[in-house]
Amino acid sequence: MSGQDPSFVKGAFAKIADRYVLTNHVLSAGTDILWRKKVGRLVQEWAPKKVLDVATGTGDLALEIQRRCPDAKLLGTDFCPEMLSHATRNGVQETQVADAMNLPFGDAEFDLVTVAFGLRNMANWQDALREMARVIETGGHLLVLDFSTPDGLLAKPYEFYLNKVLPKIAGALTGEGQAYEYLAGSIGEFPKGQAMLDLFDKAGLHETCWHALTGGIASIYVGQKP
Repeated sequence: MSGQDPSFVKGAFAKIADRYVLTNHVLSAGTDILWRKKVGRLVQEWAPKKVLDVATGTGDLALEIQRRCPDAKLLGTDFCPEMLSHATRNGVQETQVADAMNLPFGDAEFDLVTVAFGLRNMANWQDALREMARVIETGGHLLVLDFSTPDGLLAKPYEFYLNKVLPKIAGALTGEGQAYEYLAGSIGEFPKGQAMLDLFDKAGLHETCWHALTGGIASIYVGQKP
């Protein structure tokens, strides 16, 4: 299944790296922090020993997992060095520049792979899921946290906010409104709910489930390596 242009994505995130976290918090009214905390609680129940956080960005989810699972060995990867430098400074245990479409790891090296707000920006969603599943050991988990679009009464107001309001606010904060116009558009194109679980199944992941967050504007997807 198609995704995004990697050259454009890499350039866009390099430009907004310095103000990425602040902008996310403002645009979500801090709700993104609560979403990561929910992921942290789920991960804590699995008690992973070796974690790979793909597209770690500035390291927000990696840091939450480190806090919840202090005995786990965690590696954060990203294909954008500008973003990854923030993760390193913020205290992520170990970081490495790597492309999620071609991870430089052997099969079954990790018992948990996570990706927060990153899968949506990859060149091919199905291929990316297969590549992440490859490096998960038997019985391990893949967890994806990403934006989705709500149904029902929230659908129209959210569409207006996403396409008309968000790029203007983000542009004022970062000076890069075009990057956020892209991000807004990518959310509308991204599979959600059962459509995403179908991609998990095709990647060879079983025991799949999803959790809608905040009325459906974000979702957590989980699959297990059989």
